[in-house]
Amino acid sequence: MPFSTRDAEAVDQLLREVARVEIMPRFRNLAAHEVRQKSSALDLVTDADEAAERMISSGLRRIFPQAVMVGEEAAERDPSLLNKLADAELALLIDPVDGTKNFASGLPLFGVMVAAVMRGEIVAGWIHDPVGDDTAIAIRGEGAWIQMSGARVDLRVAAPLPVQEMSGCASWNHMQEPMRSTVAANLTGFGAVACYRCAAHEYRMAAAGHSHFLVQSKLMPWDHAAGWLLHREAGGYSARFDGSPYRPTLHTGGIICAPDAESWRTIRETLF
Repeated sequence: MPFSTRDAEAVDQLLREVARVEIMPRFRNLAAHEVRQKSSALDLVTDADEAAERMISSGLRRIFPQAVMVGEEAAERDPSLLNKLADAELALLIDPVDGTKNFASGLPLFGVMVAAVMRGEIVAGWIHDPVGDDTAIAIRGEGAWIQMSGARVDLRVAAPLPVQEMSGCASWNHMQEPMRSTVAANLTGFGAVACYRCAAHEYRMAAAGHSHFLVQSKLMPWDHAAGWLLHREAGGYSARFDGSPYRPTLHTGGIICAPDAESWRTIRETLF
């Protein structure tokens, strides 16, 4: 079942509605009991995450009745959902509020991500920005773009630069030692490095050419599938730390996204 522009538009409109109804009314308006820790003080869930995931799942079932739903919060309760990604004819990955720590802190850097996976292959992705009310969309083989009200802007990754002039985003806090210390020390080899605590916006920046690279070590599929396709369709190159291709069924091994293969090799050599 190939994805069409009509499918992309239907999901886009759903995410916009969810943002208006369930997410933005709660932004900077959460009571203490509506924010809860999962694994740590940086790993949170809020009433907005849970309500948005329910509404997204319900809406996607209307659009794609046969699809398997794999939401971040649902998988927290039932990790076996992840096992369905490899073989499902169509699975839909849902991250209802990516950047929950930012959202709960009142920072306007969070997003909604959905990816379509067919038999283990990512075929479409959406990253909606509730604050800006626009959506970055990618369809495999058909490019990547930002859909705004009445306008479409095609996405293209940045041109390669010498590594000391590159800017990018690196999330090293989930890495194990000694990699954690090695990478943290070697970040000085780049022009500028940031971490926005939000893969949704970091992938959008890279796909739009506003940064040169991304480095992530924790590969939960709802955090990466949509952004990986967005970056690829915008002309970028990515691979896991060992050089093997990224797949949503692989949850370890880290990922580096770069403008091209040569930049990827240079970035990896600088990091490790």
